[in-house]
Amino acid sequence: MNSKKIRVLIVDDSALVRQTLQEILAADPDITILDTAADPYEAAKIIRREVPDVITLDIEMPRMDGVTFLQKIMSQHPIPVIICSSIAERGSENALRAMDYGAVDIIEKPKISTRDLLRESGIRICDAVKAAAAARLRPHKPALQPARKLTADAVLARGNNRGVIRTTERIVAIGASTGGTEALREFLQALPQDSPGMVVVQHMPENFTRAFAERLNSICAVEVKEAADGDTVLRGRVLIAPGNRHTVLKRSGARYFVEVREGPLVCRHRPSVDVLFRSTARYAGANAIGVIMTGMGDDGANGMLEMKEAGSFTIAQDEETCVVFGMPQEAIKRGAVDKVLPLNAIARAVLRAAAE
Repeated sequence: MNSKKIRVLIVDDSALVRQTLQEILAADPDITILDTAADPYEAAKIIRREVPDVITLDIEMPRMDGVTFLQKIMSQHPIPVIICSSIAERGSENALRAMDYGAVDIIEKPKISTRDLLRESGIRICDAVKAAAAARLRPHKPALQPARKLTADAVLARGNNRGVIRTTERIVAIGASTGGTEALREFLQALPQDSPGMVVVQHMPENFTRAFAERLNSICAVEVKEAADGDTVLRGRVLIAPGNRHTVLKRSGARYFVEVREGPLVCRHRPSVDVLFRSTARYAGANAIGVIMTGMGDDGANGMLEMKEAGSFTIAQDEETCVVFGMPQEAIKRGAVDKVLPLNAIARAVLRAAAE
């Protein structure tokens, strides 16, 4: 990051959560705590005094809920906002509503039960704040110490794909992060019901992926569901990798299916795009199409290069339509991308490639 620190305002009614977030964020040399607030009214006073670079915002608070406060922020003074929510299932729908209203990301409240869980939470939270600070805010459209950065080797060894037989059935593997919930919605809504089978990794906490899949399923012609271990990849079906689990594409004869498995953070994420893309290169090869969308960091770049080397057709979202250009840019830098396209052209390109 540059020499200017990212100033964060923490808004949460729990004193313990405020303190834990302060400790996590303050430990990162690129981040400083502007202030904390127990509710949106306190936060509004702070913002009038000094505007933060990023806000972390709880959903359920006294006096005013987080979604209402977010709507006011975005209509009056747009600021990158990260929703900091509990893992509880009942909160996932409200958190996704917040994404609709302009929040750039969702993070899970820090897990403090063990040192390892707290360290993983810290990695994710700091990375989310940095991504939010770099995000390009767009008009609303309704509808700790850093750990060693692991590669996909930590979950799946790189295989020899020379034995993959070319078939007429194509598989699409997609990776996205910051800004990806809206990008995926636009992409999937543009697809017809008989589109090729797809597997998606969107960086998102556990349980939120199920609500996200259900929401997409209600507005798209294709079937969208959270992936379960053993699910078959079928024409007209989109499988969303569940939060906090890696999703791997496998093949048995002509049948493609997914394995959902445990494992360490890969490229600082679980699920990891690199893990999905590596498995797609290994088991689908030239039968696959890879798409990398908006997001911070480089998760998916190496995996997309493996896909391209295996004969897959690869697409990256262009800078102009990305909220954060990091992931597509890194894939382009590695020579892993066949086409760079604006978001509204990706669905057509995927369907054209699948038909060839």
